[in-house]
Amino acid sequence: MVARRLGTPSLIDLPIPFMIGHSGGGRYLHFLSAWVCVLAGLVYAIHGLATPHFRKNLLPAKADLSWGEIWRLVWNDLRLKRPAEEEALAYNVVQRLTYLAVVFVLFPLIILTGLAMSPAIASVVPMLREGFGGQQSARTIHFLVALALVLFVCVHVIMVSLAGFTNRVRAIITGHTAAGKEPS
Repeated sequence: MVARRLGTPSLIDLPIPFMIGHSGGGRYLHFLSAWVCVLAGLVYAIHGLATPHFRKNLLPAKADLSWGEIWRLVWNDLRLKRPAEEEALAYNVVQRLTYLAVVFVLFPLIILTGLAMSPAIASVVPMLREGFGGQQSARTIHFLVALALVLFVCVHVIMVSLAGFTNRVRAIITGHTAAGKEPS
């Protein structure tokens, strides 16, 4: 058994100062993760605009935008009904609309409300804070959007499990299903 000693060098150092108190390292870790989110989002947006990804995988077909089809899919999801294999290989209209909302509404909104709460940004661009109705309103919206994103992730994991966890995770990582087909 290997004995661990205090004071050994760390494997990875995060730029989080050691502070005891209310704000502590959580605030710094929050800011660090926010910038990772912003940079990853920019890479994703640039890739999605430079390739046909958004048009091919996220924009729903006009024919699929019927309330009957949307309600059928939502009802099946609420009952945790496993989709048919051919349905699981492509994003349905509800998934497409949800991904569009997450990518183009929730993530930009959480970033903008986060910036609106920053005293440094608000001093340079006060209209940003005022656009959300003040700092407290921006904080409330930021919190509600964070809750919506957590709910999205939880529902996403449940739906991936229902659609066939192993095959879906393989498709997420490799871009191919067990049958060798590329998911759309």
